[in-house]
This record gives sequence, C-alpha cells and structure tokens, in this order.
Amino acid sequence: MIIGYVRVSTVEQHEDRQLVTMEKYKVEKIFQEKVSAKDTNRPELQAMLEFAREGDTIIVHDFSRLARSTKDLLDLVENLNSRGINLISSKENIDSSTPQGKLMLTMLGAIYEFERTNTLERQREGIAIAKEKGAYKGRKKIDFPSNWDEVYPKWKNREFTGAKAMEMLGLKRNTFYKLVKEYENKQRESYEKVI
Repeated sequence: MIIGYVRVSTVEQHEDRQLVTMEKYKVEKIFQEKVSAKDTNRPELQAMLEFAREGDTIIVHDFSRLARSTKDLLDLVENLNSRGINLISSKENIDSSTPQGKLMLTMLGAIYEFERTNTLERQREGIAIAKEKGAYKGRKKIDFPSNWDEVYPKWKNREFTGAKAMEMLGLKRNTFYKLVKEYENKQRESYEKVI
C-alpha cells in the first residue's frame, strides 16, 4: 500500500504542495496533521507508523515533514527499514529501497554521528576546563517526589501506566526511569544486606 504523511506546523500554513506530491505518487491513504515537529510524539505520525505493514511505502513531500532533527529522522528510517517499510521523500529525491537512497541515508547517519561525537568532545573539554577552575559542580541530583512511595508500587503492579505515573509525579520520561532504576538498585542492595 502507498501511504502518505502530510504535516504543517500551524493553522495558517497550507498543505497544497504536499497534497500535489500525494497525487503524484498515487497515495492510497493519507495521514494528515497540523502540529509542530519538535519530536516524533505526534498522533497522526504514530497512527501511520502503527498502520504501515511490511511491503508498504510511505511518501513525504520532504524530510522536514517527518522530523526536525537528524536523530529523529534516522530513528524513524531505522524503524521503517527494520519492518520492511519503504520511505520516499519527493523533494530530496530519496527512496530508501534503492542503493542510492540507502547510500544517502547512510551518509546522513555518518554526518550525524560525526556531529554528535564532536559535540560530546567539546562538552568533555568544557567540563575539564571548568573542573580545573573549580567551577564545575556536576548535574544537580534529582530527589524522589514526595508521593513516590504511593505512586511507584501502583505503577509496578500495573494499576496504571507509566505515562499516568509520570503525570502524578510531575516527572519527565527519562527522569522517571532513572529514578526507578536508582530506587530498585537501592531495594536490591538492602535485600542483599539482609541475606
């Protein structure tokens, strides 16, 4: 099946150009939304990823419709490739099923990895300099929320979802799972001391 994804950031923007692309590729089903691409947590994008099956092809007018960051784009492409789903970007003229398309995406991945390595290296150098000057204090430790002992057991017993637990605790996803790991490690250590 040929599936299309159309996205604009604001109500004022128009999808006309993207819809012409959909017609050009004879798209059978379109997932369309008006939302920012700050991340990949978008209702219609997630619905499309859920809907697509092995052998399907997803059409986008250009990669910026799918993702704003190289990392998000590469993660999406990897997800689709692993499931045998093809991706075509009309503007960039990239088809992930062709050798040229695969090469372009591999190069994109290499550039991203290069940028990421350089950023981490600069960050390490900055921290080393700050430590020498005595200005580096490290990351601020995150304390467990006051309602942790009430919420954690209910989440652990599947009384509600992780999203609900995070909302009740007022934590972001990464922080929540970091605290879960820390909490469970402490529990394990206490248990081992008793034994």
